[in-house]
Amino acid sequence: MSALPLSGVRVIDLTRILSGPFCSMVLGDLGADVVKIEAPGGDAVRKQGHIVDGLSWYFAGFNRNKRSIELNLRAPEGIAVLEDLLADADILTENFRPGTLDKMGLTEARLAQINPDLIVTSVNGYGSTGPYADRPAFDFIAQAMSGYMATNGTPDTGPLRTAPPITDLLAGLYAAMGAVAALRNREHGGPAQRVEASMMMSMLSMMAYLSSNALATGRDPVPTGNNHPIASPYGLFRASDGDIAVAPSTEVIVRRFLAELGLEHLLSDPRFKTNALRLQNRAALNALIDAAVAGGTQDDWIARLNKAGVPCGRVQSLSEALSDPQVAAQDMVLRVPHPGHGNVGMIGFPVKFSQSPLSVRLPTPRLGEHGAEILRGVGYSDDRIAALTAQGVLGSGHDPAE
Repeated sequence: MSALPLSGVRVIDLTRILSGPFCSMVLGDLGADVVKIEAPGGDAVRKQGHIVDGLSWYFAGFNRNKRSIELNLRAPEGIAVLEDLLADADILTENFRPGTLDKMGLTEARLAQINPDLIVTSVNGYGSTGPYADRPAFDFIAQAMSGYMATNGTPDTGPLRTAPPITDLLAGLYAAMGAVAALRNREHGGPAQRVEASMMMSMLSMMAYLSSNALATGRDPVPTGNNHPIASPYGLFRASDGDIAVAPSTEVIVRRFLAELGLEHLLSDPRFKTNALRLQNRAALNALIDAAVAGGTQDDWIARLNKAGVPCGRVQSLSEALSDPQVAAQDMVLRVPHPGHGNVGMIGFPVKFSQSPLSVRLPTPRLGEHGAEILRGVGYSDDRIAALTAQGVLGSGHDPAE
């Protein structure tokens, strides 16, 4: 097997909570050496979510393939240690509010002095420019302000958020992609540069045909719930034992779908001849489809429709999805040994590499677990490490969550 894609890349990670740690975990999964710098007491997520034997599985799910050092950055000596680490790094990741690095003395000019090749990757709420740059941000607010919530649900429910913290995750993904692109550019002779991804703008970029249609017409989309905003029929239909999800996205697939239901004649009905007409008469069409689908079970329809080339599946609970045989075949649920905590369950790697498969090389670190090791790697003596520990600048490696 070949080396991992980011083998040899050093990341100094100042991020905490979710969006930034997701970004740095993606880089770590791809092979980078990620040094997670935690404030005294550690990342707040160490104490959130379901705690098993002293370990937050939420924290574990976003902080694998990292080494941890507990460092007091409010002390000048802590900043000096950080600067030494940055001098030997390729990428700095941070998700502070814009301007925080400057307040720490780590201005753009200072970072260039420390390491002119350093790629600074920032994840924030709204971007570092514009009227909202200084606002605090959270996923719920970014979902609300991006237009996303207003397109979810139905006119009866009003705006709805999505359950996962999607804007955190999108911003983290975009930031990781940007960092890798900037690294590639630097390796080909380009300058080191700052990379930024914000939660609101990342979500806005994912509005797809909704934003395209709004720009084209000047009108807001009407929230359609499980129905598709621009295609019909499409959505959930009730079989004899529960719902099935069906996605006939083209005219060819619509015809296949209706033919399997014995309803192909509806395409000659003046109400349903075109997609535009079907959108206008969606309630009537859905009622006819529901009546036909009710004559079979979920399993029957899923087998028949997929065989006919019509995308179809059941609505699964999260537990059902996690135990799905396809998920197992893709190794998407991992049980990772963590010393002192047994096997910890976490989601696997959605991107597959044929010659350099990804793996959990390092389990989620204890707070400050690798502090001395990390500092020895940049030339610190054991006496100096002991002095920093005695001064309260370097954590002792004891995790208060345990």
